[in-house]
Amino acid sequence: MIALLQRVSQASVVVDGQTLGSIGTGLMVLVCAERNDTPAEADALLKKLLAYRVFSDEAGKMNRSVADVQGGLLLIPQFTLAADTNSGTRPSFTPAAAPELGRQLFDHFVAQARARHGEQSVGTGRFGADMKVSLTNDGPVTFWLQVKPKAPAADMNVTG
Repeated sequence: MIALLQRVSQASVVVDGQTLGSIGTGLMVLVCAERNDTPAEADALLKKLLAYRVFSDEAGKMNRSVADVQGGLLLIPQFTLAADTNSGTRPSFTPAAAPELGRQLFDHFVAQARARHGEQSVGTGRFGADMKVSLTNDGPVTFWLQVKPKAPAADMNVTG
């Protein structure tokens, strides 16, 4: 799972002229599920996101998390974060989770965020929609967080 987070003073997302989610001070987070991701990766990413210290303390150092400052979260599904851009001039999206898995993991991520951070503090975009996202990046402060799936156990067959 991938999260591109931006510390914001405000952010909103609009679909078909309707505002689906908006926050004041907090984090606008683009969220992407990759192939082989499971709810375990989503949970680990959320845990890191909620504790990630990107807000200033009294001394001006980034020592406070979104939970510490009781900031909002605006979660936006964004499969293009998984793009493979290593060759050519057109990105490949094969590293991204298939749409149904991506939707399931995004929905899981949102449900867990609301349970842990508060229903009223979490806004979202709509999976698969053409969204218009507006934000005022505070700083600017932007970070890439990624939790990779654990590698499958190696085949332990031994021949004598």
